[in-house]
Amino acid sequence: MEKAARKVIARLRENGHIAYFAGGCVRDMVRGITPKDYDIVTDARPEAVQTLFARTFAVGAHFGVIIVLEDSFQFEVATFRSDEAYIDGRHPSAVHFSSPEEDAKRRDFTINGMFYDPVAEQVIDLVGGQADIAAKLVRAIGEPAKRFAEDRLRMLRAVRFATVLDYQIDNQTWEALVANATSINQISAERIRDELMRIFLSPNRVRGWDLLDSSGLMPVILPELEAMKGVLQPEQFHPEGDVFVHTRLMLQLLPEEVSVPLVLAVLFHDVAKPVTATVDKTGRIRFNEHDRIGAQMTEAIMRRLRFSGAEIDATIEMVRQHMVFKDAPNMRVAKLKRFMARPTFEDELELHRVDCESSHRILDNYEFLLRKREEFANEPIIPPPLVRGDDLIALGLKPGPKFGEILEAVETRQLEGTLRTRDEALEWVKREYSLQG
Repeated sequence: MEKAARKVIARLRENGHIAYFAGGCVRDMVRGITPKDYDIVTDARPEAVQTLFARTFAVGAHFGVIIVLEDSFQFEVATFRSDEAYIDGRHPSAVHFSSPEEDAKRRDFTINGMFYDPVAEQVIDLVGGQADIAAKLVRAIGEPAKRFAEDRLRMLRAVRFATVLDYQIDNQTWEALVANATSINQISAERIRDELMRIFLSPNRVRGWDLLDSSGLMPVILPELEAMKGVLQPEQFHPEGDVFVHTRLMLQLLPEEVSVPLVLAVLFHDVAKPVTATVDKTGRIRFNEHDRIGAQMTEAIMRRLRFSGAEIDATIEMVRQHMVFKDAPNMRVAKLKRFMARPTFEDELELHRVDCESSHRILDNYEFLLRKREEFANEPIIPPPLVRGDDLIALGLKPGPKFGEILEAVETRQLEGTLRTRDEALEWVKREYSLQG
């Protein structure tokens, strides 16, 4: 990819234009990390960029941005610009094509405001980004409150960079972030969701949780998590503290790499405890149906943040089922196999592990399921059916509700090992349901 990006720079240079790498790729270069993508800035106007390259398309020509396709890679080529006042917390009312100095000043953070000249092999740092990388600081360029007013998402981006890079947020930048946190919902749900997931998919996700909490962003974006604070739990099961503390501990215990549904199920598995908390006659705290109500709340939260249908379905299944794990040792074999064959089971098993380790630390059910997983591993946990609908029709049955009942009954006995062959299964159906066949 870098080779293709350098070819784009070279073409612009050959035609008399200034052209540099910009933004995150330069930050990565300074940090000694290979960039995942390359953005390019130039003094060439959008129309000039389009004439110089055979394959382009305009995604933001008004803002000076053209996508250039080179060697099967896409590069964002942007014209140096300065912006006028931002009127909607995201878009400038007008842009003016300008110079590298003006372009650097309009960017969000110093660590993202540097350019790199690949011909001279030189970093062009007009904003102090190299010093802030050395100091591990996220610092807004210029006046922080003004940068955040231009695009409210920059507040979440500050938290994301501090999380992913394990940097501190500069004091003035932090003060402006805290002061403006309540305005984050001026941004579209999709943009908020994307930044949240970059934070929570990071191995350093607990730092992100803490920054969202202490900045005041969490109660605005996810008030359902804020509501967990101070919600006490039975000490014999939850010596670690309230629901908020418990959820944070679970995040801490997750492996570095997690799926979107798993990390969201950790965040939301107890989301209904604040609204279901009661104290019974013995004085014990209870959260009746918090799994079922939590699944409903999870769906509402995820729809609000515009998650995909597949991510929503997987996460609510995990929240709904998370209390079933305590019953696993007492399940009949067929029910256990069906439980373990669900597509979300592996993530649910990890959810169960961190749920236990962050509270009572009793892992009996988890270890039981690990043994069963190994025991069932030699063959498909749900094998191909011994009997199908066509077989039942051949036995003289008409399609209808009875079909499903018979097929499930056969599958149950197949899973439990009492029916092993098709002939055995057909004989059992004929005998059990008085069919001639």
